[in-house]
Amino acid sequence: MFRDTEAIAFVNDQGERARKLFSAVVLAALDDAIRDEKLNGAGADALARWARSRDGREVLNCAGIDPTDRAIEGMVAFVRRGIRVSSALRRGDSESEDDIAA
Repeated sequence: MFRDTEAIAFVNDQGERARKLFSAVVLAALDDAIRDEKLNGAGADALARWARSRDGREVLNCAGIDPTDRAIEGMVAFVRRGIRVSSALRRGDSESEDDIAA
């Protein structure tokens, strides 16, 4: 009985690690698109094409993101804002800390 529980926990842990890996791929794709958008203005369109492709939808699904048009449009809008992912995450953390303090 105990071994079955360990196996289930191991499988769940493996799945969570895989989801984090695919999430990192999506964040890297966003950073690359932001860089391309600043260089030649084609980053947002390239990201949208990738996200709507079969491979892009599969990566988004594996990352735990539902690849709907609304989600893709949100990613494109994020890229067009031009704020790098790491900076946006830091800003998001500080904003949530400000909300808690208020």
